[in-house]
Order: sequence, then structure tokens, then C-alpha cells
Amino acid sequence: MRQPAYRRVVLKVSGEALAGDQGYGISREVVQSIARQVREIRELGVEVALVVGGGNIWRGADAAREGMDRATADYMGMLATVINAMALMDSLEKHGVETRVQSAVQMQEVAEPYIRRRAIRHLEKGRVVIFAGGTGNPYFSTDTAAALRAAEIEAEVILMAKRGADGVYDSDPNRNPNARKYEELAYLDLLNRGLQVMDSTATSLCMENHIPLVVFDIGRPGNIMRVVLGERVGTYVRGGDGR
Repeated sequence: MRQPAYRRVVLKVSGEALAGDQGYGISREVVQSIARQVREIRELGVEVALVVGGGNIWRGADAAREGMDRATADYMGMLATVINAMALMDSLEKHGVETRVQSAVQMQEVAEPYIRRRAIRHLEKGRVVIFAGGTGNPYFSTDTAAALRAAEIEAEVILMAKRGADGVYDSDPNRNPNARKYEELAYLDLLNRGLQVMDSTATSLCMENHIPLVVFDIGRPGNIMRVVLGERVGTYVRGGDGR
């Protein structure tokens, strides 16, 4: 029996990752791949929470730049994350994984309200919990929601799943063939070097709460398992205490 390196994880899945190669909407193949990989790590006894973005459906920041009220645009983005969460829930349950969606924006017909102690209890019972609705507040990204929920549920690591990016580079590898990949970084490096892994609020939250981060390519099947087993996949970002 393979022994996981982590007992409780937060898997952050961007909306762009859910779109797959089609670039918009929800890719059935991607959602099923994520569900299979989550089932595999659940079978090892790992407690799994997901935080999902909504950029495959709506990007509030882009709409705000085009003149829409920022708060309105962000609330629309929160609704998009609930759509993605429901798609993931459906696929996970079809793969035999008991799942609960908790939304920071209350919509009781389709999701539980976010309650920290209830979320932890679900995890302890072996259920996967999907956190939707971001933080429930405009002006905050779903990366910040991932950092906040990870701190609240005392997760040991955040697994930041990217599509087509196998880690953190010093420049865009799609534009610069000589871009250098970092194997390991500190959160201060992200801030000081302006590396666009997550926004500064999320970075500070992770650093202050000593939560490590692994940035990896979710497009390669089996990567979630590799990360959970402690293999060095992607880029490892150390928590504020140097771990």
C-alpha cells in the first residue's frame, strides 16, 4: 500500500483547466479525468477538498476592465464557480465518490452553505468537499479562496492544478524557449520576482499560515497521485516557516 505524503489537501482547479482544449465551457474529458484522479487519492485515505474557479465561463476582472461594475462582475464569476462545482460533483459521484458542494454564496437548492465545522466533518467521513462561490466577497480571487479554505480546514498543502503549465517559470515558456523552470521557491520569491502564480493576497495568506503549494500540470494523467505520494512534480513553493 503506497503511503501518501499528505493527510488533507486542497486541490485548486482553475476554470481554464476545466475548459480543456476547447478553451471555453466545461470539457467532459477533463472533468472525468479529475474525478478519476481524485477517486484514486481518496482510496489512499487522503481527505480532499476542491476549490474551483470560473474563468471558463466568466471572468469578472475582464468584464470590469470593459466598464462593468466590479462587484457585479465578481458576483457573476462566483455563480460560474457553482456551475463548475456541480459538474465536478456529478462526475465524482458517477465515479463512486461521495461529494458535497459548499457555496460561500447561499443557494440552498443546489449547494450547502459554507460552514467550516461541517466541511471538516464531511472530510473526516471520507467525503470530497467542493468549495464554490469564492470567498463570497467581490474583489477576491478564487486563489485567495483556496488559501483561505486551506487555512480554515488545516490542509497540509494546496495543489494548484494548471492546464499546460508544468510548474513556475521565470518567464512565459510559450514565448521564451529559454525560460527556466523553478523546482522550488519560497513565497517571498513569488512576491519579490513578480511571478504570476497566484495573487498577492493569496500568496500572503499561504505564507503567513505556513501552507506549502505545489504547482503542476493537471493535463498529464496521474499527476495528482504523484504529488500526493510526495514525488517532486512541478514547482514546490515553501510555506512561511521554510518547510
